Amino acid sequence: MIVALDMSVTKVQRSKLKEIDFNDLPFGKYFTDHMLEVDFADGEWKSPGIRPYQALPTEPSLAALHYGQAIFEGIKAYKNKDGRAFIFRPYDNFRRFNISADRMQMPGIPEEIFIEGMRRLIEIEKDWIPAKDDYSLYIRPVMYATDCTLGVKPSDTYKFIILLSPTGPYYSAPMRIYVEEKYTRAAPGGVGYAKNAGNYGASLKAFAEAKSKGYDQVLWTDAFEHKWLQEVGTMNVFFLFGKNAVTPSLDEGTILDGVTRDSAITLLKEMGLTMEERNISIEELIQAHKSGQLSEIFGTGTAATISPIKELKYKDYSMHFDTSTWKIAPALKKILMDIRAGQREDKWGWMLEV
Repeated sequence: MIVALDMSVTKVQRSKLKEIDFNDLPFGKYFTDHMLEVDFADGEWKSPGIRPYQALPTEPSLAALHYGQAIFEGIKAYKNKDGRAFIFRPYDNFRRFNISADRMQMPGIPEEIFIEGMRRLIEIEKDWIPAKDDYSLYIRPVMYATDCTLGVKPSDTYKFIILLSPTGPYYSAPMRIYVEEKYTRAAPGGVGYAKNAGNYGASLKAFAEAKSKGYDQVLWTDAFEHKWLQEVGTMNVFFLFGKNAVTPSLDEGTILDGVTRDSAITLLKEMGLTMEERNISIEELIQAHKSGQLSEIFGTGTAATISPIKELKYKDYSMHFDTSTWKIAPALKKILMDIRAGQREDKWGWMLEV
């Protein structure tokens, strides 16, 4: 339920909107005129404000820089066929944000600040939402520690911000993925299930090495045997064996509980596929590929949406796919796009109108 929220609003004198080429929107490059900002101090969240997007003063002793207390989320807003603005499943991101906060010993953000603050911000910036297929307004809530003192302990103060960025497709073509067997993203008992900044910083070395070999991203494996598949660097992953779909289980806490992942699971079942969330090894995948049973591999994520994988490389073995012949991943993507555009019934209540 949307509730009243005491919030100050300071608007820009001149919008940047007309300076942006909406036919060329690289992911995360351009930001809207305004942002939401609120501070946590003295054990409570203060009144939020919407103000012009701007640089923030940062002291060298800022706790987030030294001890890594920083978390974020990724959400998207869309325009439907009638030009009305909607946010895709923000309550699920709100819940996951607070799960990350708990793991990183940070204060939970109240629902009225996260949801209503986001809604009010997008209401002001709705003209920034691209009205094009596969385009959206990317929403980035972020919280970080703001104590300016050294010492390994949870900060007493924090800043919460929501940024908005109009964007086109994150991956414009089918991907080539390298199966990582040296570096580790997450282990049981770690922070793999939390969307914290450190997870992504730790992934950059493996990503750079894969990119130098001509690959777009890595598929992580478990920390002990490097044989159990986890997730791709920017998305969860699904494997199709005919009418059977498999995605790695969340049970060990090493994989992000993706909102698009959950949406895909729901829709694949609706499409008549058998859906399994379980451990799956690289050996099982190779055998299925050799026998012709493995038909499609794709990633799911807020930024990536539904991204087909045309090659998966493990050691000296490459699995190649002709994505132009696929049926399931394209159909899944279209259903998601139609729901977001208001061209298909939103029977699960995923879209929150701005």
